[in-house]
Amino acid sequence: MKQIKIIPVVHRGGNQLLVKFDKDFELQAIIKKIPGALWSQTHVSWYVADTAENLELILRLFKDVAEVLRTTPPDSPPDYKSLEDFCSSDSTNGETSSGPVSASQYSLMVTPKKLFLKMPKNDDDIRFVNTLKYSRWKSEIFRWEIPNYKNNVELIKQHFGQRLKEVIDNCKQESDVRGLGSDNTERKNIPEKLKPNTVIVEVVDNKKILLRFPFAKEHVARIKNIPYYYWHNEGKFWSFPYTENILSEIESYFKKFNYEIESKHTSAKDKGEKEKKNYGNDRKMPEEYLNKLKTIRYSENTIRTYTVAFTDFINYYSTKDLLEISEIEIKAYLLYLIEKRKVSSSYQNQVINAIKFYYEKVLGQKKLPYIAIERPFKEKTLPTVLSVEEVMRIIKSVENIKHKAILLTIYSAGLRISEAINLKIADIDRNREVIIIKDAKGKKDRNSLLSEKLLIILRDYFKKYRPKVWLFEGPDGEQYSASSINQIFRRACYDAKILKKATVHTLRHSFATHLLESGADIKYIKQLLGHSSLKTTEIYTHITFKGMNKLKSPLDDMDI
Repeated sequence: MKQIKIIPVVHRGGNQLLVKFDKDFELQAIIKKIPGALWSQTHVSWYVADTAENLELILRLFKDVAEVLRTTPPDSPPDYKSLEDFCSSDSTNGETSSGPVSASQYSLMVTPKKLFLKMPKNDDDIRFVNTLKYSRWKSEIFRWEIPNYKNNVELIKQHFGQRLKEVIDNCKQESDVRGLGSDNTERKNIPEKLKPNTVIVEVVDNKKILLRFPFAKEHVARIKNIPYYYWHNEGKFWSFPYTENILSEIESYFKKFNYEIESKHTSAKDKGEKEKKNYGNDRKMPEEYLNKLKTIRYSENTIRTYTVAFTDFINYYSTKDLLEISEIEIKAYLLYLIEKRKVSSSYQNQVINAIKFYYEKVLGQKKLPYIAIERPFKEKTLPTVLSVEEVMRIIKSVENIKHKAILLTIYSAGLRISEAINLKIADIDRNREVIIIKDAKGKKDRNSLLSEKLLIILRDYFKKYRPKVWLFEGPDGEQYSASSINQIFRRACYDAKILKKATVHTLRHSFATHLLESGADIKYIKQLLGHSSLKTTEIYTHITFKGMNKLKSPLDDMDI
């Protein structure tokens, strides 16, 4: 049975409960149901506030799913010997009474696919919402998100009764809720500077209201009383879902202060908005599919990718037996991904691999026409590369010795982020001046360069942090996380004022390009990067400008 550990800690200025478990999508989906659950990069764990009600909620949600192991902090609620003891207990420890609540604190927004419920924190109400399938707390909008399944609206009305203030059912999409989701609204019509005593009210496609007004605390306080407001810090404007009542309320309020109201009706540009997946994942992936992936020893990343892709596919045809799905239907699904979901060619290729794996590897149907599914034409894009000066600026902007050592190791050896995370202390061979990279992509081992300057930085890092097993360790001695490295790099690029769209992997591209520009043989670069084919490495010949500075444009020879 799966296990989770509950560990009380002091974190971010308060008492928290760490909820630690091995990477598991099912457990992760459960922990997200707890209001206020957050991810801690420091502890590499989910955590919630250390309260009796949260502890009770954890025990109830994980019942029959995982074994709960916990240490009891001082002054904690009664320590039940087992989860069964707790669930069978009639104790009311941890129950809180919310007291009288204003009716205005309850409201419901209805969209075609989802419901957004606002309510104060209350144990009874939270238990009710958790009974609704796939409900989850959305901390960024402070509301519960619930699928608009049959009878869900009626169940909510029945439970809350007169407490529910209002049901707004004229919203066309989820992004109407306080600007939730991608905002494709054209904002060029909004001037950068407002005229004195002018309020700009823009109605976009009768779906959204954009509002700009001269700053005043009393205006901001009044605007926040309007339902589902959202402040767009980047564009410096407010937005609301469009209703006649909201529009009238905004205009009548500012007219009292003799503002000139500039009203507009505009249309958002059609940017080919992606269609969201309109079907669930109730149909589980066949067990033999997952077993086959593990038997062949595919990597965790590949297993995760195939699982997501194939689960989506079988739920698209949720009422059909897998053996009845024809080649035409498979191609229809791929066309849906391209035209409606607007997936990339690389993801389309992964979906084809996941589907073919089932029919060819799991069922062994090698002579069926599933093999004839056409592969997408792959875009030939050049990777982003940083100049030597830009890499220097990034490294110099990092003050933390561990963070500096991580970025220098990735750049100086041309590592993937996963390879840097998996490095152990024993992989740094100082005598041979190489870094040993084991079990890299494609389950291949290789050696890469160990820079003398990197070795000096690593010595200082070792003296301060004293890692035991992994070259780069987290607070509890576990492997450093990829998300933390991404965060370090983003911050370094910001501090170094790098305008290019760069990621940690850009350091690997830059390593190869700088080697090529310094005159290194491309065959050696191929070995250092761990490429299977020289064609993969040859992409860097299209990036380097070595020797091009001696060329002149024909225009320079013209007498004009």
